[in-house]
Amino acid sequence: MKPITIYIDADACPVKQEIYRVAERHALKGAALKVFVVTNAPIAVPRSEMIERVVVGAGMDEADNWIAERARRGDIVITADVPLASRCVKAGAEVIAPNGKRFTEDSIGHTLATRNLMDSLRSAGEITGGPKPFAPRDRSSFLAALDQAIVRLKRAGFGQGTEK
Repeated sequence: MKPITIYIDADACPVKQEIYRVAERHALKGAALKVFVVTNAPIAVPRSEMIERVVVGAGMDEADNWIAERARRGDIVITADVPLASRCVKAGAEVIAPNGKRFTEDSIGHTLATRNLMDSLRSAGEITGGPKPFAPRDRSSFLAALDQAIVRLKRAGFGQGTEK
């Protein structure tokens, strides 16, 4: 059986507790799930066989590389990092931002181009603001998106007792 694997780009993720709760709820309903909390420094995670903390080196993109090397079809990646999202979408994973936005094959090219343009404008001093603050509505959107992703994968046979 291939469990549904959830990879969390955890260093700045504001929805870790929500991920743990949703994963536990689906596991109680019989889904096979594994959650990897990937970070550059040790953080507390719940004591559970289904949750594993992975501390990678402190180098630039170490957590991103660890996740991207493992993510594939049947997995879920939680990240706000657009380049990481792009790599994982190309590998076939479901990718969700902490605000609930899904990164898909149809949207990732435009999203990556916009991110690169904004990065260039910030570097040139044209734009000085950052992203809008995380809001309760974002948390709600995220919970719905994560639940939908798990249900989609379960319907596709992942986490159900047959390898896909």
